[in-house]
Amino acid sequence: MCDHKRIIFVVNPISGTSGKKRILQLLETHLDKGKFDSDIVTTKYQGHATEIARAAANQGVDIVCAIGGDGTVNETARALVHTQTALAIIPCGSGNGLARHLHIPLDPLGAIKILNKCEVSYMDYGLVNEYPFFCTCGVGFDAFISKKFAESGKRGPLTYVENVLQTGLSYNPETYDIEIEDDADNRISHKAFLISCANASQYGNNAYIAPQASVRDGLMDVTIIEPFKAVDAPAISFQLFNGTIDKNSRIKTFRCKKVSIHRQGRGVIHYDGDPVDTGKDIDVEIVPKGLLCVASSDEGVVDTSTNLQNFLAEHFNDMYVKSEQLLQRNVLMTQRITKINGDIIRKLAGRKR
Repeated sequence: MCDHKRIIFVVNPISGTSGKKRILQLLETHLDKGKFDSDIVTTKYQGHATEIARAAANQGVDIVCAIGGDGTVNETARALVHTQTALAIIPCGSGNGLARHLHIPLDPLGAIKILNKCEVSYMDYGLVNEYPFFCTCGVGFDAFISKKFAESGKRGPLTYVENVLQTGLSYNPETYDIEIEDDADNRISHKAFLISCANASQYGNNAYIAPQASVRDGLMDVTIIEPFKAVDAPAISFQLFNGTIDKNSRIKTFRCKKVSIHRQGRGVIHYDGDPVDTGKDIDVEIVPKGLLCVASSDEGVVDTSTNLQNFLAEHFNDMYVKSEQLLQRNVLMTQRITKINGDIIRKLAGRKR
């Protein structure tokens, strides 16, 4: 519990899927005025949340609450590391990875109730090539999809699924050299579909890439997904959503404080879903107890038995339509290629005569 505190709400007006007006109305009605003096600041451009949070920390503000998606949370939290100002979250994004991991309700009123309890504790955060992350970072397919997702101009799980369907089976896995804990003798080489370094358990949308991860253990959970065939994809997807992907034989996992990943050339990585182009070497480390946050002591995987069923029930029709459209495109492309090949063969045969 906490005494009277000053709190600033950072609102990203364009992020996420939920209306901010209703959230602000709920704050006016349900925020405990006996505990908090509050101000509301709206972001105006990318990176503005970081500037607002940094200024708040310098002024000794007790809590900065991010109202937005994972990007807003990351921008806010990066300015609060190693300060006495705590991060709070009212999630309204498309993934809400950190909020879900910390069991902060997606319902705004539920999130406000967590805030009113004002339970403040330390959590870890990560650095990948000096970029801060609070949920996951990665290289390989998830980074590639993060870039496609960012370039699509649309948000939400269906956009993500569409990108996965379009590119998943044609993606060419790379070979990575992995060095653990700065130990030259502890090196492995892996051809991998993706490598994820997780502080928290999930990407977002209850997709658990590291089901055993904790933001309070001082370690990252590294997950390596080896290349797989199309027939294996449904099982991997199911295990991703029910929190058992670490049981799959094509998944390799380990825990460490630091890891270095080397690849053959430059490329994209992601941190909390944001893509960035970097060089051949990727250095990742966990910084223990670097951030104060407002959340309950509970964290991690929850209600996995219904995650995938609920997702499919909500989005099945749209997913089916998108799948049919992609299938039809592939059929048309195959027909065109077949016709071109036939024309070439006929021309060659005519020349021979």
